[in-house]
Amino acid sequence: MSEPRQSSPLGSLVLIAVIVGLGAFAFAYTAGWFSPERISPAKLVDAFTPPGGKPPLGHRRNHAKGICFTGTFEASGAGSELSRAEVFARGSYPVLGRFNLATTDPNAADPTVRVRGLGIRITTPDGQQWRSAMIDAPFFPAANPEAFYHLLRLSGADATKAYAATHPAFVAFGAWAKSAPWTASYAEERFNGLNAFIFTNSSGAEHAVRWSLIPVARPIIVSPDDLKKRGPDFLEQDITQRVADAPQRWTLVLTVADPSDQTADPSQAWPSDRRTVVAGTMVVDKVIPERNGPCRDINFDPTVLPSGIKTSNDPFPAARSAAYSVSFNRRTAEEADYPRTGAQP
Repeated sequence: MSEPRQSSPLGSLVLIAVIVGLGAFAFAYTAGWFSPERISPAKLVDAFTPPGGKPPLGHRRNHAKGICFTGTFEASGAGSELSRAEVFARGSYPVLGRFNLATTDPNAADPTVRVRGLGIRITTPDGQQWRSAMIDAPFFPAANPEAFYHLLRLSGADATKAYAATHPAFVAFGAWAKSAPWTASYAEERFNGLNAFIFTNSSGAEHAVRWSLIPVARPIIVSPDDLKKRGPDFLEQDITQRVADAPQRWTLVLTVADPSDQTADPSQAWPSDRRTVVAGTMVVDKVIPERNGPCRDINFDPTVLPSGIKTSNDPFPAARSAAYSVSFNRRTAEEADYPRTGAQP
């Protein structure tokens, strides 16, 4: 989500939605939704190539700019009410993660990118993993993979206007992007998992759940004009210094759907009065530049889940999984274009 020159509001919406397309929240849907012109994961990954340019070889095709971290997840035990997964049993579990920006440019200036992201992998002693990719937006700009695909293909003001007239999620996301406050630190961001997953507890009871990581650090609002005065890598520099001074923390909050809540559409937020469970705290205690970092070769596939968590009827996780695989295979084959340097951490 690059901001640069002045453009029409609708044009800005397209740019925002395309870049936030997060590898993380929808690249491809492989079950034939796009028939008769079936769109493969490879074609949708290709769609993130900058117009007239080349993809960032060796990098993720979206959320290309990021920095690695390690830490722990300190589970409170309260999450076991909802899921039998060991990750929610009271204890401390290693976390590997990546702070990132929703942009196809690994060299983008931080003040120009509207959406910030977070990928995490939590591993438990039984060898299971929970992988998740989140963003700071409270909802997604498309209701389903097909709508997202057509969003990526938009070209020109007339097409954008017509799309906006029939896709209210796109308009709502644009309004959020223009009005939501900015912070000057990853440590002050709330990161949201927008897809619904099904949690199963030890008694076999199932609940639809979404989750958020809420910062312990108090968010300080900064104007876009003030951000423009900062350096191109201020977010990475800030989080590196903060963690060097003291570990940074986020509270993991699970939000439980009511039976009446839909679970298939990440563009629709659930009502704010839904029941929540505080499952623990993520502690970040070390930050490592991505080039030599442990996160650079991690695929934050949202369908890598421990026993006790499974996908819901939301089609996006499967779509993301298929496309992440394509992107992962491409960038790992391009390591010569993004070589590691010096000693490994």
